[in-house]
Amino acid sequence: MTYFLIILIIFTIYFLKKLFFSAGDNQTIEIDPYKGDKKDSKMGEEETIVITDYTPRTLYKYNGHDDEKVYLSIKGKIFDVSKGRAFYGPGGPYENFAGRDASRGLAKNSFKEDMVRDWDQPIDKLEDLTEREKKALDEWEAFFEKKYNYIGNLIEDTSLSH
Repeated sequence: MTYFLIILIIFTIYFLKKLFFSAGDNQTIEIDPYKGDKKDSKMGEEETIVITDYTPRTLYKYNGHDDEKVYLSIKGKIFDVSKGRAFYGPGGPYENFAGRDASRGLAKNSFKEDMVRDWDQPIDKLEDLTEREKKALDEWEAFFEKKYNYIGNLIEDTSLSH
């Protein structure tokens, strides 16, 4: 009789937990096998990412101040780093990179303001980087590709005359 009572209590707890704590929770976590990151999804729907071209001017909007989203560029690739807003958004240690091309700063391991170009300047060609800095930049690029969604490309603004 005692075993029956224990089993009955376990099943009762299990079903009450299912009834009260799972009701209305259709959220699932999906793992993208190509990125290795987790995405929240409602009822199995995946977020669709449309790859978009950004100029330095249009990228700058996504600096965490002007828009909630935070994007940055590395070697011409734009990544949505919004989920790392504490690092890349306002007040974060990497906030200088938000809405900009972070390539030079990451390659040189420097967060100084002069490591990034303003939105009205041409894209940094990075031609003067040392082999060591190029390798460091490649490692940063691989890190961002694994952790954040690639959402576009950084292209020159043809309306600027330099």
